[in-house]
Amino acid sequence: MFRRIISFLGLQRSMMGLLTMAVLVGLGERMAERFLPVYLLALGASPLIPGFLSGLDNLLSALYSYPGGWLTAKLGYKRALALFNLIAMAGYLIVIAVPHWIAVIVGSLFFLSWSALSLPATMDLVSRVLPKTKQTMGVSLHSLVRRIPMALGPILGGVLIDLYGVTTGVRLSFGVAFLLGALSLALQQGLIEERREEKEAAAEGIWTLIAGMPTTLKRLLASDILVRFCEQIPYAYLAIWAMQHPQGARVSGTEFGILTAVEMVTALLIYIPVAYLADKGSKKPFVLITFFNFTLFPILLYFSTTFWMLIVAFVIRGLKEFGEPTRKALIMDLAPEGKKATTFGSYYLVRDIIVSFSAFAGAWLWQISPGLNLLAATACGALGTLLFAISRGR
Repeated sequence: MFRRIISFLGLQRSMMGLLTMAVLVGLGERMAERFLPVYLLALGASPLIPGFLSGLDNLLSALYSYPGGWLTAKLGYKRALALFNLIAMAGYLIVIAVPHWIAVIVGSLFFLSWSALSLPATMDLVSRVLPKTKQTMGVSLHSLVRRIPMALGPILGGVLIDLYGVTTGVRLSFGVAFLLGALSLALQQGLIEERREEKEAAAEGIWTLIAGMPTTLKRLLASDILVRFCEQIPYAYLAIWAMQHPQGARVSGTEFGILTAVEMVTALLIYIPVAYLADKGSKKPFVLITFFNFTLFPILLYFSTTFWMLIVAFVIRGLKEFGEPTRKALIMDLAPEGKKATTFGSYYLVRDIIVSFSAFAGAWLWQISPGLNLLAATACGALGTLLFAISRGR
C-alpha cells in the first residue's frame, strides 16, 4: 500500500530533497514577506514604496529567471539550488542587521531572488527524474508542499508582530528565515542526487530561445501576462487594505495570517486530484479555471468589509491555484527537448519583465483610488482569460 502511494505521487529521493527544501526555505520566507508593506510603512517609507517593492519583485523575478535557467544548465540543479539558497540568506542578514526601509530594498535584491532563480532548477529536476506521465503530479506535489509554509508562515509572522510590534516582529521572522535556510541547505545536499551528464548544454542565446518557442506556448505567455497584471496590480496593498484601510475589514496581523492560511489550505485540497486528472487529458480547461479565479479575486476583495467576507475572497484566491502546476507542466511539455530549463527561464523573463510594470501602475492607481486599483486588476484578468479561452491548443 505504501509503495503504491509513493508510486502514485512520484516520490523518490531527489524529489524528497526538493520538497524538504521547499518547506524549510518557504516557512522562513513567508513569515516576513507578506508583512513587508506594513513593515516599510512602520520604518517611515512613503505609501508608494510598497508598490515599488512589488514592482521590483516582479522585475527581479524576470531578470533572474533566465540566469536561473542558465546557471542550472551550467551547474546542474543540485549545485544551482545550493547557490540560490546562499544568495537568499545573504539578503536576510542585510534586513536583520539594518532596521531601515532602504535596507529592505537592498536586501530584497538577494532574498527576492530565491523563487525566480530556483524555479527553472526545480522544473528541470522534476522533468529529469520523473516520467512524463508523472510530471504534472511532481509539479503539483511541489506546489502543494510549498503551500504548507505559505499557510503557516504568515500566521507565525503575524503572531510575532502582535507580540513584539511590527519592526521587531518582522526582523525576528527574518532571523528564523536565515536559520531555516541553513538547515535546508544541509539537508538538500544530502538528499538530492545528480549525475554530471544530466546537465543541459545551454548553448543558445535568450532571443533564439524566445523566437523558437512553439506558437501554443507564445499564446499561453500572452494570456499569462494579462492575468498576472490582474494579480500584481493590487498585490502590494492586500495587507494594507485588510489591516489598515478605512474601507477594509481592519483585521489584526494574526487574522491576516489566518486569511493566508485559508488561501493555502484551499490550494492544498485541490492539487493532487487536479494533477491526476490533468496528466490524463487536456491541460487547457484546468489553466482556464485558474485564470478565471485570478480575475474574480480583486472584485470580491473590493466588497469584503468584514473578516468573514475576506475569508470567502481568500478561498477564491486559493482556487486560483487550480491549474497553476498544470500551467508549469504545460510549459515544460511544450519546451523543446534539451532546452527545458533555459526555455522555462526565458518564458518567465519575458512574462515578469512586462508584469513588473503592473505593480508600479498599481501604486499609481492606489494613490488615485483603491477601488480603481481593484477594478483595473479585474479588467486585466478578464481580458487574459478571454484570450486564452479563444486560443487553440492543448
